[in-house]
Amino acid sequence: MGIRIILADDHKIFCEGLRFMLEDQPGIEVIATAPDGYTAAKMTRELSPDVVIIDIGMPNLNGIEATRRINAENQDVKIIALSMHSDKRFVAEMFKAGASGYLLKDSDFDELIIAINTVMEDNPYISPAVAKMVIKDYVKSLREDNTSVFDILTAREREVLQILAEGKNTHQIAAALYVSEKTVEAHRRQIMNKLGINSVAGLIKYAIREGLTTVEK
Repeated sequence: MGIRIILADDHKIFCEGLRFMLEDQPGIEVIATAPDGYTAAKMTRELSPDVVIIDIGMPNLNGIEATRRINAENQDVKIIALSMHSDKRFVAEMFKAGASGYLLKDSDFDELIIAINTVMEDNPYISPAVAKMVIKDYVKSLREDNTSVFDILTAREREVLQILAEGKNTHQIAAALYVSEKTVEAHRRQIMNKLGINSVAGLIKYAIREGLTTVEK
């Protein structure tokens, strides 16, 4: 059985053009088109497609709200956002609403086919162009957060903390870093003060949580 698709977009020419291109692909059938979110949700309820390809900016009910309704009624339906919006807010809200994929409208048609096949395998898909933007914003937000171990501790303090968390004592840490034991003790006190952690066990848990070391070596 082929992949049954509903297209939801209020631009009729775009929608019909995309329908023609999709139906030219083996194993794909466009069973309906919808000009707004209400209609998309209603048709999905009635026809139970495999995939809904939906725009975000539509009249009456936008694509985010329509996605939320569709997902609430049938989580087996895969929803792919096909939008002109690359803003991270739209991307985040679509995935929160239950979408499985997100592409920009200026993507190549071949990428849409890849996205369809990807979500049908129960994997999420995000356009490389969108992913690049999302990652860039995420990294920026991390830098602004300033709560990471890489922001709080110096490089030397992170070294001491890692080796400590890996089970080494003061003497062994000093030998590994070619410093005196007094210097190691000073670093440990500084680390505890900065983190507000007063036990070695607490430091170990923190180091593991922050990714400085792992439980298994």
